[in-house]
Amino acid sequence: MTDRPLTLMAVHAHPDDEATGTGGVLARYAAEGIRTVLVTCTDGACGDGPQGVKPGEAGHDPAAVAAMRRRELEASCEHLKVGHLEMLGYGDSGMMGWAANDAPGSFWTTPVDEAAARLADLMRQYRPDVVVTYDENGFYGHPDHIQANRITTRALELAGISPKVYWTTAPRSMMARFGEVMREFGAAWDEPGSEESEIPEIGLPDEEITTWVDTTGFGGQKFDALAAHASQGENIFFLKMGKEKFTQLMGVETFVRVQDTTDAALPENDLFAGLR
Repeated sequence: MTDRPLTLMAVHAHPDDEATGTGGVLARYAAEGIRTVLVTCTDGACGDGPQGVKPGEAGHDPAAVAAMRRRELEASCEHLKVGHLEMLGYGDSGMMGWAANDAPGSFWTTPVDEAAARLADLMRQYRPDVVVTYDENGFYGHPDHIQANRITTRALELAGISPKVYWTTAPRSMMARFGEVMREFGAAWDEPGSEESEIPEIGLPDEEITTWVDTTGFGGQKFDALAAHASQGENIFFLKMGKEKFTQLMGVETFVRVQDTTDAALPENDLFAGLR
């Protein structure tokens, strides 16, 4: 036994990613007395500027956007009761194929071992029992999400620790429901993977998901955390639903367990199954 608290570490690419896929578990486990650590890898400078100004357009100031998004991230962490926020500060690489991918200092061009060494230092400091990040394709092919997966995998090796490790995902049943809700609100929606969509099929068949965590009781906190990222509101469709509908749709967060030493039975409903 040890006096060290059980610890969850979530490794995300940009400010606002923490709320979308893991806002519920961050809030839930903080409420249960588990130490929560959020590592945000980039500065978010490729996000929208004031009044929705896009990168490359007149009036888009990347440094100002990064500063604004840091403030929003800190507010989001307050809503989710995140115990520790760590920012690696790499340049936002933008979407795949953008010139920002290859910009000096971008996360995408940073050698994996270099960034992983910094993350490994944080892992040694916090000794997480559970680590959450994206899958090898970054869930939908975003370069910074892919890089977050790569550095997390390498950092675990460098740190020499063996926590439970999870990748965020979405069940195909939920993706179908999400499409229905999008259309209910009048939004254009082409099913990922369809001929009409530029987005490849995402998520997994329900039976391939190992971990379903009920976060319904924390839907309000998750919604408020997303709303804290006001500058990106144009891209955060979920905010149009209102808290009640949002919680109904987003009240369960799902993961694939990719590393485990507890032998906890699958499927499971708790990231800390076998640890407490």
